[in-house]
Amino acid sequence: MNVEEAILTRRSVRRFLPKPVPEPVVRKIIEVSARAPSGHNIQPWKVYAIAGEVKDRFCADILKAAETEPDKHRPEYEYYPTEWHEPYIGRRRELGYDLYAKLGIARDDVAARTSQMNRNYLFFDAPAGLFVTMDRRLNTGSYIDMGMFLQNILLAARGHGLHTCGQAAFTWYHDIIRKQLSFDDTEILICGVALGYEDTTAPENKLVTKRVPVDTYAKFFGFSGSSTGAASARTTAGS
Repeated sequence: MNVEEAILTRRSVRRFLPKPVPEPVVRKIIEVSARAPSGHNIQPWKVYAIAGEVKDRFCADILKAAETEPDKHRPEYEYYPTEWHEPYIGRRRELGYDLYAKLGIARDDVAARTSQMNRNYLFFDAPAGLFVTMDRRLNTGSYIDMGMFLQNILLAARGHGLHTCGQAAFTWYHDIIRKQLSFDDTEILICGVALGYEDTTAPENKLVTKRVPVDTYAKFFGFSGSSTGAASARTTAGS
């Protein structure tokens, strides 16, 4: 598929088939993803790919911690804001409502919601999982580099007919993952990624999240035929 098709068909898949993903395919996805840009070409990423019994062991340990001692674990960086504002809180709630509606989970069914949340720690049954880290001694710009690298992984996977789900949920259990993979102390866990073949029968995979129209977040200046003129650009710049 072409790049635009890969972008438009990429979704966060939350149930996968047990069909294995061959190591050469996973290796190729990671290899081509490293063509992502990074400031001064420092290439800050590291990837740990797991499958089979190794993945099962990871999932069992993390799921046990999530179910029995969740309050003991915290991520090393804050993904979400401590105080939410519109339009972001509205978008977040809409996603939650839509997902649980697909699954038939009521808003007040805390146990079912928690169980669904904990499926993160099974990689949503994906046959392969990735843990992505970077050197904690780097700065904010490297997080931008990591985002571009991760997006390459998601799109490269689509090129191989695979689907993915980026999972910041794993960062809460970085201490368990660090111990089992022997991360260097300088590494910080950025996220996990579920990788595999979509279960097209799963109701949660029918969810396609909405995107706001381009004119709500982008302005265009100086283009031929553009409705936004140079005068508007000067006004915006001076405001």
